[in-house]
Amino acid sequence: MDKEVEKLARKAKHGNANAYGELIELYKETLYRTAWLYVKDQQSALDIVGDCILNGFRAIHTLKEPAYFKTWITRILINAAKDYCRKHPAMDSIDNVPVKDCESSISTEERMDLYRAMGMLSEKYRMVLILKYFDDLKIREIAEIMEIPEGSVKAYLNRAKTELRTLLKEDELYEERFSGYSNSQRIRPCCGGEYGASIQRT
Repeated sequence: MDKEVEKLARKAKHGNANAYGELIELYKETLYRTAWLYVKDQQSALDIVGDCILNGFRAIHTLKEPAYFKTWITRILINAAKDYCRKHPAMDSIDNVPVKDCESSISTEERMDLYRAMGMLSEKYRMVLILKYFDDLKIREIAEIMEIPEGSVKAYLNRAKTELRTLLKEDELYEERFSGYSNSQRIRPCCGGEYGASIQRT
């Protein structure tokens, strides 16, 4: 998989649009999930992904390490999300969270509490949680995306989890979702199923 991504990224860097399209196909779910967690609105998340895809295509020639295409495109997505939120400051609303057809080990009410609490965190703490526990990225990858030292990522994670525990005020929910987390346990937002049909329109 990694070698195939690197091969496609090298082709894309040299102007192969089809290769770039294949890369986006590989990571579209991750990109959408991250955007959705940032704005908690389906259409806005789709708009952000669309901006990311376009910006990435325009800048693909600047990709220095083809093997790290995922990290590179995720950074572009984060910047697109920040730009979108600056232009639409009212987007951060818990009312936009879709709650139907959730498949989760926690209840809808608990999930809403989790999203609400994460929305109250500062941007840097919210983002580090999303990248670590929702996108399943490594500390090194998060550091590259956020353009901060790995030590800062670890510090942000510790502080973010401490603040989240306080906000949730329910240790059981916190312990289940974060303290006992392993790399095989990725937290998924209630947005699956909608993206597959919607992304085709972008």
